[in-house]
This record gives sequence, structure tokens and C-alpha cells, in this order.
Amino acid sequence: MKGVHRLLVLLAGAAAICAWAQVTVSADSPAPTPYRQAVSDAYDIVSRAAPGDVEAAHQAAAVLQSGTGSSQPEILADLAQQPPDFKDAAARLQALLGALDRPAAIADPAAAQSKLDQVLAMHRYDALHQPPSALDRLGQWLTDRFKEFLRFLFGSNAIGGVIPPWVVYGIGIVVIALVGLVVFRSTRGRFGGEFAGLTAAGPRAPADFFAEADRLAAKGDRVGALRALCAGVAATLAGERTWEGSPLTVREIFQRAPDPVSLRPLLLAFEAAVYGGRDVDAATYERAATVASRFRGPLAEAA
Repeated sequence: MKGVHRLLVLLAGAAAICAWAQVTVSADSPAPTPYRQAVSDAYDIVSRAAPGDVEAAHQAAAVLQSGTGSSQPEILADLAQQPPDFKDAAARLQALLGALDRPAAIADPAAAQSKLDQVLAMHRYDALHQPPSALDRLGQWLTDRFKEFLRFLFGSNAIGGVIPPWVVYGIGIVVIALVGLVVFRSTRGRFGGEFAGLTAAGPRAPADFFAEADRLAAKGDRVGALRALCAGVAATLAGERTWEGSPLTVREIFQRAPDPVSLRPLLLAFEAAVYGGRDVDAATYERAATVASRFRGPLAEAA
């Protein structure tokens, strides 16, 4: 019995020593933080990956971003290359692990913080203490919405993972350029729409528009004839290519006339017919044709 009792005491002592050793080891080696764990896992994937293994690069980028976010853009850029630059990514990850395991020690943290505050208080760093401007906030909001749209289209790895950042910004520039083109063409199209039905293969002289007006009026198409009269006057005032798509309206072009008020019978009849959809009676057209006749005489003589 004494032997059994002594054996139990020895076993209990050994268990206590093991438990104490485990606690000591745990206290000396704290559990790695999620940030470091993400860096370590990414390094393991990169160091084992075969050259050109795109799937491994995507996996390493996802693991790294899960713990570090977008704080390591250089490593993410290496992994997003085609083919991935595993050599540079591994070197950067290894250096990052070393920095995390051996953080810089400061002998006097209070003095260091005081010096940092003094430097930041200099006039050159005033911008750091100011809130972002309204334009900066608008740009950031647009950037965030654009990134959310890309994540919706391509998944959670659209930014910095599967799709390189330069592709993202390239798509943004193309979208902005297309929007600008649509707006520009729609603006230029205002005048072209006003002279719908008067297009030709090339520039036409004002006399051609006046001749077109006479032909349409003889057929009884006074609305079309009124369009042609306005086109002839506009071409006289702003050049032969005005009807092709000027950014100005008829009213704005008529302001270039020596006496814009005298063109009101022609302009008001045109706006009522084109914008208001009203018919043009004979008396209204005659008044408009009389006003426009002052612009066809010199051109007819020149022709």
C-alpha cells in the first residue's frame, strides 16, 4: 500500500510540474494576433506556391486581406500580377513578420511622444489637423460607391485581389469618359434636333436653305419651310456648318444679329411650331418669310 501511495504522490507531482510548465510557456509565448496570423498564413502559402500559380496568389491575397485589410498594398500588388511575383511577396512578408516579432523599443515613450507632438504642431502640417474638404468627401463617397459596385459585379475580392487596382481606376476613367461623351453629344444635339429633316451629306450654303424653304412652302409644308428659313438665317449668322450640331439654340444664335428684336416674328413662329407643336398659318409664315428675306438677298447676290 505504501508503494502505491508513493506512486500516486509522484504522479500527482509530475502532473503539477507539467501544468506549471505549460502555463509558463503560454505566458512567455502569447497567442499570435489575427494580424500576425494572417501575415504568417499568407507567407506559408506564398513560400509553398509554384511559380505562376494564380490560384495560390488569390488565396494568399484573401488570407492577407482578412487580417490586415488594405494596409499592405505592395504585397497585394505582387500577388495580383500576371504571373504573381511570389519572390518579392515572400520577401516582404518575411520582413513584415520580423518587424512584428521585434517591435522597436523606445527608452522614453513620453519624451518621444512630446517630440512628435512638437513636429506635428509645425505650420507645414496644418493640413493634417483640418477636416477633409467638401470636394474630398465627395471624391471619397464616389470612390466608395464605385468600389461597392465592382464588388457587386465581381465579388468581395474585386479590389486589390482578383482585379488589380489599376484596372479598377481604368474602368472608372472609361465610365466617366462615356458619361462625358453622352452629355456632350446630347448638348450638341439640341440644335441638330431643331433642324431635323434638313441634314445633308456636307455643309450647305444659306441660299440652299432658303431655296428649300421656298420649295416646302409651295408644297404647303409651312412648318418645314419655317425650319429651313431659320436654318438659312442661322447659317448666315454663324456659318454654314451651324445646322450640323451647334451647342447653341436658335434663340442664342439669333442674338448675334445686328438687330435681334427684328427676328422675333421668325423666332416666335419657329418656337411655337417646333416646341409647341402648333400649325403655321399663311399670315404667320408670310411675316416670318419677310423677316428672313433680309438675310437671303446678299447671299443670293454673292452666289
